[in-house]
Amino acid sequence: VWFGKWLEARAKAQTVSALRALEALRPSSALVRRDGLEREIGLGEIVLGDSVILKPGARLAVDGEVLEGESHCDESLLTGESLPVAKTVGDKVFAGAVNAEGVLVVRAQGLGANSMLAQIIRLVEEAQAVKAPIQALVDQISAVFVPVVLLISLLTFGLTAWLSGDWQMALMNAVAVQVIACP
Repeated sequence: VWFGKWLEARAKAQTVSALRALEALRPSSALVRRDGLEREIGLGEIVLGDSVILKPGARLAVDGEVLEGESHCDESLLTGESLPVAKTVGDKVFAGAVNAEGVLVVRAQGLGANSMLAQIIRLVEEAQAVKAPIQALVDQISAVFVPVVLLISLLTFGLTAWLSGDWQMALMNAVAVQVIACP
């Protein structure tokens, strides 16, 4: 039981680490075209409908639709696909994707917590935080069952050793109690 809890804690720590890595995929600023001028602004300043310019090698800051340009985008963080995906006018692109070669102009449609990347992070956090009802029940049962089995095993050992004086048989009986109770 303790080993299982240790494995669970270890898995949760790895999940938290993976979530932090996903959050790091979100850039802190973006190049935006407003009134014909291009400016680098923080993510909090981007509004729906802004034209975000994505240069080669840059990571997209928002979800959106390609307005201008053609390129390939690495969306492996969302799809797991190792090959870049071709993008052209009208295609959807997602925050965290990396532009490969061409310049893209993207209309911002998903910002911050509404982006696909943020939704994935939120779903993973929720899944990590919630235990299945059966798991909670099993935890409650094992919290009582394991100590009771150990106590019965110790009582078996003590009584057998005291009544018969045969320590070897007492140990075998105590182990038998644990082996039978194990499944």
